[in-house]
Amino acid sequence: MMFVLALVALFVGCQALAMQHLLLAEVETRVRKPNFLFIFTDDQDLQMNSPAYMPQTQSRIKDEGIEFANHFVTTSLCCPSRVSLWTGRQAHNTNVTDVSPPYGGYPKFVSQGFNDNFLPVWLQSAGYNTFYTGKLFNAHSVFTYNAPFVNGFNGSDFLLDPFTYSYWNSTYQRNHEAPRSYQGQYTTDVMKEKALGLLDDALASDSPFFVTVAPIAPHSNIDLDGVGDGASPQMTEPLPAPRHADLFPDVKVPRTPNFNPLVKSGASWVQTLELQNQTVIDYQDHVYRQRLRALQAVDEMVDALITRLEDSDQFDNTYIIYSADNGYHLGQHRLPPGKTTGYEEDIRVPFYIRGPGIPKGQKVDRVTTHIDIAPTLFELAQIPLRKDFDGTPMPVPSDQETKSILHEHVTVEFWGHTLFEGKYSNIGFEGTSKIPNNTYKSARILSKEYNLYYSVWCGNDHEFYDLSTDPYQMDNLYAKRDSVMMLGRSLQYVIDRVDALLLVLKSCQGNTCIEPWKVLHPDGSVASLKEALDPQFDVFYTIQTKVEFTACEAGYIIASEGPQVGLEYRDGLSWDAWT
Repeated sequence: MMFVLALVALFVGCQALAMQHLLLAEVETRVRKPNFLFIFTDDQDLQMNSPAYMPQTQSRIKDEGIEFANHFVTTSLCCPSRVSLWTGRQAHNTNVTDVSPPYGGYPKFVSQGFNDNFLPVWLQSAGYNTFYTGKLFNAHSVFTYNAPFVNGFNGSDFLLDPFTYSYWNSTYQRNHEAPRSYQGQYTTDVMKEKALGLLDDALASDSPFFVTVAPIAPHSNIDLDGVGDGASPQMTEPLPAPRHADLFPDVKVPRTPNFNPLVKSGASWVQTLELQNQTVIDYQDHVYRQRLRALQAVDEMVDALITRLEDSDQFDNTYIIYSADNGYHLGQHRLPPGKTTGYEEDIRVPFYIRGPGIPKGQKVDRVTTHIDIAPTLFELAQIPLRKDFDGTPMPVPSDQETKSILHEHVTVEFWGHTLFEGKYSNIGFEGTSKIPNNTYKSARILSKEYNLYYSVWCGNDHEFYDLSTDPYQMDNLYAKRDSVMMLGRSLQYVIDRVDALLLVLKSCQGNTCIEPWKVLHPDGSVASLKEALDPQFDVFYTIQTKVEFTACEAGYIIASEGPQVGLEYRDGLSWDAWT
């Protein structure tokens, strides 16, 4: 009898222990921080509707979550935009403003101290395992990858220059291993297998994870025309996988009013562009089709990654994000293929997110930017926000109390030259594909009451567009500012306010980037353009110092950027000394 009672007690004890383990596992699942899978394309447009040609991305991310319909980059160029995303700072606060030294690229990222101070490093400190495959930064090359190695990743497999943009001759570098060539293999398919492997590594651990997959599509293909120091890059249209080569045979660049317009548009060098002939137009349609075709392998990779996640126990605890580093233009304003401008085609990009607590099929019109992404991930991961963030969390539904601050503005900035791509691109300076003096500062302002873009070029040309009536930015109202009415006021009064706002934004840091009106109205009485338009402030804004440049520079040279406000100090040094 005693033996039977002992067996019963043992059985009950085992059952209780098993139940305890189950409860602990359930609690651990509930309290484990969320995971992140981030798919990040290169030069993908939104305005020409390329995401609509990616059915898996649409149905498995966008339709299952939130589309942020007014998401902008702050610098329309690969490396500066990426550094801003990974640090949560404007390019004037990273001083990484170009794709190559001396003003940009991986060496500049390192010299500015960010290899020890950017998102993956911060996430690791918060208990995350971090993984990355694909393009990280420009000038991250077979010569610089170990000088030093990139910090912040538990596992990585980076594309390396000068082979980053070669669709059929890529070079990858895994962890601390030597670079390896994948000549003859299609780069997105190579990356797909690498991404799935890294995702498996992430899923094998009990720690939360952050996995980034950064394909080059639909960036232009770049091959070298030789070997050695004398080799020069040849930039052509992107190359699709053979299985996608014949898709979309009749698709053309959308013929919007700003596509190769009969009347010149824009300002500065944009106004000098000639009307494109049919040969050039046909080529741009071909480039557009090639871009859509190159994105098909990315779409397949998205599907494979989500399927792998679905087969795991972490699918319901993972945020899946899709975006791009900058937009792209093809014929708009007579522009050859490329980016670098402040027009909608170049600064608007897709941003979709699905995950725990996010309702399906939602569309958010609130203004968001790439410098808001790091703060957003911090908030979702329950990490205290950094004071040096220039952005604020995006309004992603979650169980956490949000610290998001509504803003209607985007600071858009650029330094250096513009670069045209593909055939027929040698219309720049002295027959090259480059045009210098593409330096500008801009403010994009968007609310229910107004939809505006204001820009000051380094040659002190100005642009002002009312996108509520002129969505394709064809009618520059700046020259009409004394005769046009807007928001019940003379346009000059509106421009006075926006110029003062831009004066703050072009050198803002931290909270002054998020709440710039507080610099102009420290009492907090004004938080929007609408409130600033109160007639009681007319004299105040009329006498404010105006935005202007003293010279056109290839990088952020503060002495050439005209009047400044709100400069702060770091480590006892003035900002110009720090940069």
